[in-house]
Amino acid sequence: MDSKILQKFIKDALIEDLGDGDHTSLSTIPATATGKAKLLIKENGVVAGVEVAKAIFDAVDPSLKVEVLINDGAEVNVGDIVLYVSGNSQSVLTAERLVLNTMQRMSGIATTTRRIVNLIKSTGTKVLDTRKTTPNLRFLEKEAVKIGGGVNHRFGLYDMILIKDNHVDYAGGIAQAIASAKKYIQEKHLNIQIEIEVRNLAELQEVMQSSGVDRILLDNFTFDALREAVTLINGRFVTEASGGITEETILDYAKCGVDYVSMGALTHSVKSLDMSLKAVV
Repeated sequence: MDSKILQKFIKDALIEDLGDGDHTSLSTIPATATGKAKLLIKENGVVAGVEVAKAIFDAVDPSLKVEVLINDGAEVNVGDIVLYVSGNSQSVLTAERLVLNTMQRMSGIATTTRRIVNLIKSTGTKVLDTRKTTPNLRFLEKEAVKIGGGVNHRFGLYDMILIKDNHVDYAGGIAQAIASAKKYIQEKHLNIQIEIEVRNLAELQEVMQSSGVDRILLDNFTFDALREAVTLINGRFVTEASGGITEETILDYAKCGVDYVSMGALTHSVKSLDMSLKAVV
């Protein structure tokens, strides 16, 4: 995780939350008061965001001491204590909501990802995330996918060429889109891969007649068509299945033999994992 991006996120999030001050804490708690709090798990799952929480506490008040009991990626149960934080009581409360919001979101994504990864662990297929993420939180959400055992797809529009149906249609066809992408990479001296989406076996055949593609995205294929596509490709390209794939159907997709299955649901519609920060008195 890029520390500069993380620090900017923390700074902006604290500005958003604090405004001109935490008037509740400032008015009710002496400035010199100290205390201890525990991060308590209230729902079974996979914890994520512990390292981020440590960075948040440090940004709020470097004198706060954090004792981590459970690390990122561990399975947790109701009643587990992930960490203790101690020091200035006002500082603990300043950091509380940002820590919880971040860890709950990341842990929800990690929990869902781990569950899905386990569903297909008997196959050779890996689970990919997508760009269907919360704006400006993508780096945290993709980190949570990794913590849960999934694999990150491209981070943005800049680190891979992914030619989708609209690109093909606007470019004038598959061959034209691939040729243009290859030329662009050469002219710009880029070291990035080319992936192309196909919608049927006819488009797949056209792609396979071209050179320079690294990965083929098989979008909204039926199981029979997907199996046939994997057989036709026969290891010549990395394969990815996508399009409406759910927890209920992912194993069937994986059994078709694709290298990857991508799921936007890993990040765009995940329930946060319930946890709280409670004072230790």
